[in-house]
Amino acid sequence: MSFSSLCRAALLGAVLSTLPALGHAQTHLRIAGNFAPDHSSSMAMQMFKKEVDAASKGTLIIDVFDNQQLGGAQENVTQTRSGTIDMCWVGMAFLSRTVPELEAVSMPFMFPSREVAYKVMDGPAVDLIEAKMADKGFTSLGFMELGSRQVTNSKLPIKTMADLKGLKIRMQPIETHLATFRALGANPLPMDIKEVYSALEQKVIDGQDNPFALILASRFYEVQKYVTNTGHFFDFISVVANKKKMEALSPEHQKILRTAMSNAIKWQRGVSVKADADALVELQKKGMIYSELPASERAAMVKATAGVVDDVKKRLGATFVDQVLAEVKKASN
Repeated sequence: MSFSSLCRAALLGAVLSTLPALGHAQTHLRIAGNFAPDHSSSMAMQMFKKEVDAASKGTLIIDVFDNQQLGGAQENVTQTRSGTIDMCWVGMAFLSRTVPELEAVSMPFMFPSREVAYKVMDGPAVDLIEAKMADKGFTSLGFMELGSRQVTNSKLPIKTMADLKGLKIRMQPIETHLATFRALGANPLPMDIKEVYSALEQKVIDGQDNPFALILASRFYEVQKYVTNTGHFFDFISVVANKKKMEALSPEHQKILRTAMSNAIKWQRGVSVKADADALVELQKKGMIYSELPASERAAMVKATAGVVDDVKKRLGATFVDQVLAEVKKASN
C-alpha cells in the first residue's frame, strides 16, 4: 500500500472512531429555558449536554435552547407537556399552573435556609408532587436553585412592610405568590419573565421580585433603582421531560440522562451561594441602592402572610401541606 493510501486509511479510521457505534442511530432531544446564557442554570445545561454526549458515545445528543429562544417560560411548559420539545428547565411557579401541588413548597418564608430547602426538595415530601407531575405528562428530573427572591423597584427603598403599600410588583403566575404580596399591601401583577424588562422600562409596573443573580443576568439594574433583601420565597427551577418521550428511550439512555442531570444540578447548587453574593455586589456597582430589611419587619411580614398558608391548605389539603411543613421542621433540626 502506498504512503498516500495509508494516510487515507488512517484518516478514515479516525473519522469512523468518532461516529456512534453501528446500529445505534443518534437521538436528538431538545431542552429549552428562559434563563440568560450566563445564568448558572444555563451553564449547568451545557454541562449536562456534554456529559450526555460523552456517556452515550454520541448516540444521544442534547440540543440546548436558553434565553427564551423557543418562547417564554409558560410556553416551554406547554411545549414540553405536548411533546413539541422534549425537556425544559423553568421556575416552579410556571409549572404550578399545571401541577398546583408545587405550591406546597412555594409558601412564604417557609425555608429558614437553602440547606433546609435542599433537604426538603430532595426528600419524601416531593414524592407526591412528582407523582402528580407524572399524572400531567411530565417526568421530573430534579430541582436546581433559583434562590431567595428579593424585591426591586423604581420608587423608594424598601425598609418596612409599609413601604410596599400600593407598589405594582410583577410576580410569577402562582396564586401563592400573588396572595403573599396582596397580604403585604402591594399590588401584585402576574407576568411572564419575557415581558418584565419592557414593563419596568415603560413604568407599567414599579418593581419585581427575583434572586440577586437573576436580577443581574436579566439586566434589571438598568430599569430599577432600589433592591432589598426581602427573602420572601426560596425558589427552585424545575427540570422536567415529556413523560412519553422519556419512557420511549432505552433504559441505558434514561440512566445516562438522569445521572448527567443529577450532576448538573449538584454543580449548579454548589455555585449558587457565591453567585448570589457576587451578584449583589455587582448590582450595587451598577448603581442600585441596597436596603437591609430589619428582623422586626421580616417578622411582621411572616405574621401578615400567615393566612396564605391556610389558603394553600384549603386548596391542596391540610394533611398534605402539614406533611411538607413537618419535613421542613425535621430538616431544620
